[in-house]
Amino acid sequence: MAGSEGPLKGVKILDLSRILAGPTCTQLLGDLGASVIKIENPATGGDDTRQWGPPYVEDAQGNRSDLSAYFMSANRNKKSVAIDITTTEGQSEIKRLASHADILIENFKPGGLAKYGLDYATLSQDFPSLVYCSISGYGQTGPNASKPGYDLMAQGYGGIMSLTGEPDGAPMKVGVGIADVMCGMYASVGILAALRHRDQTGEGQQIDLALVDAQIAWLINEGANYLTSGTVPQRRGNGHPNIVPYDVYETADGHVILAVGNDSQFRRFCEFIDHPDLADDPRFATNPARLENREALNAVLRPVVKTHASETMIEQLEARKVPVGPVQTLDQVFSTDQVEARQMQIAMQAAPGDVQLIGNPLKLSRTPVTYRAAPPVFGADTQAVLRAEHPFDD
Repeated sequence: MAGSEGPLKGVKILDLSRILAGPTCTQLLGDLGASVIKIENPATGGDDTRQWGPPYVEDAQGNRSDLSAYFMSANRNKKSVAIDITTTEGQSEIKRLASHADILIENFKPGGLAKYGLDYATLSQDFPSLVYCSISGYGQTGPNASKPGYDLMAQGYGGIMSLTGEPDGAPMKVGVGIADVMCGMYASVGILAALRHRDQTGEGQQIDLALVDAQIAWLINEGANYLTSGTVPQRRGNGHPNIVPYDVYETADGHVILAVGNDSQFRRFCEFIDHPDLADDPRFATNPARLENREALNAVLRPVVKTHASETMIEQLEARKVPVGPVQTLDQVFSTDQVEARQMQIAMQAAPGDVQLIGNPLKLSRTPVTYRAAPPVFGADTQAVLRAEHPFDD
């Protein structure tokens, strides 16, 4: 990685976003080589997530820094600049930085930046080539545009919570802020598409992206199932709406995941559990039949699977080319050889001390991602950036 500065080297991003969706996007683009200046509010001590701990990074003397683990998850490869955009001076500084930028990303409420002259309609007059990405809860239009948006609310409004959890339990959110993260991914794609257009035509544009829209988009097969059938999907716990057996099963010493995707795999699975007759039973011989008779099949499978140890079952089913896997806790995840081989845990030197971070999953053969700067403490780059003739230069 030392010999590469990334495929987006030279792309300059002015980041007015905070929390998770916008920062996820700009960290990804920063990992790919873009220069990112993160604007933080001095009145609040910066991005809200700096206070979303513990845990926090501590210095050598045991003093707590403002680097919470949450903040660090989405803010490497950025410079932190403290600017109060409510002041005339702050607005002038943002406009000066925007004059150097290719991209501006923000997640204020729709219309929230207009009173400061930092909205797209205003900035695009002076900087017509600027790619301006606006992330909000419900988008810039529609009856809910003025409502605030948070990950949990997006998961509730967009339907994913109605699909998540046990059948007889309460609606359940996903264990991490997945609506925010996926919105950040869509933002990255939209920005790169708009940048391509800008490079070809010189014309910038606004990207209007809503948390709720993004969450509805990744309902994927369950959303399409409803639109096709008109039947509202029900929660199935870990079960799959279209494949059986595709679920988490209790073993003698834990749990395993079975993901039997076709009839030949099902037959090999049945041979392993010494029930080859199941593969010939008309109720279970095909996937549509297994879907129709899901409960009857699981009534047979669950007690049988429970007699096997997890490791033995995984080894023997893998040998038979039947998709199977463990359910790991995070200590198990980050201790695996696979994580080490794929560089999914990285170490960086931050101002208070060494930090451990999750690596970028993109593996580009010619222009790999780079980890050039650890997540910054609040305002670390303010003076250097505001005094620089070329503020985005390293």
